[in-house]
Amino acid sequence: MLSFIVPAHNEEDSIVACLEAIREAAVSLGLDHERIVVDDASTDTTAALAERAGARVIPVAVRQISRARNAGALGARGDVLVFVDADTLVDAVVIGATVQALDAGAIGGGCAFRFDEPVPAWVKRTLPAALALGRRARLAAGCFLYCRREVFLRVGGFSEEVFAGEEIFLSRLLQKEGPFVILPEAVLTSGRKLRTYSGWAIFGMALRLLARGRHGLRGREGLGLWYGPRRPDRRPDAGPDV
Repeated sequence: MLSFIVPAHNEEDSIVACLEAIREAAVSLGLDHERIVVDDASTDTTAALAERAGARVIPVAVRQISRARNAGALGARGDVLVFVDADTLVDAVVIGATVQALDAGAIGGGCAFRFDEPVPAWVKRTLPAALALGRRARLAAGCFLYCRREVFLRVGGFSEEVFAGEEIFLSRLLQKEGPFVILPEAVLTSGRKLRTYSGWAIFGMALRLLARGRHGLRGREGLGLWYGPRRPDRRPDAGPDV
């Protein structure tokens, strides 16, 4: 069985679409699956909407993405764990390719991704290179990562010492355990942060994190992109800010 684990904090605008996309993809492929939403201290209707959509909700109050993901993994019943961000849409093509990779011997991996429009021009120019680099380095993007449950538990899951970049550290651990396959198929993920933060702000944050190394990820300070107040989405058809 595949366990889809969705960490969420105040994601009432996107959680239903995320869960429905997972359900439609799994059902179309005839896959035994479960959907788990780890509701991390939401103050909106995320949990209620997730339950109404048929997901099992695990409430936590940790405000840390890695710990929320691990909580979902510990509560999962499947032998394959698929971590999907709450603002990400999967389809049958991606899930089918995931199953094929596992059947071929992969112990885990990730996939390509694209952003919903509009996104700044600099994103469109740099995304192909970023995807190529991630695939070459065999690093899964945070919006979609899959692995066998037994291997996930063996390496200790996502590092709870960091508040961001946990998918990179887990990718490196899983690479040592067997074939770690980054699929060319793509999920659709939100470009909200790219619309609400300037390119200079994002690059500045990245440079500061590079300078501080792993130490810079051990607290929420300086990680406003992940933990700061939610900014209104500038997409014309975006829902209300929460």
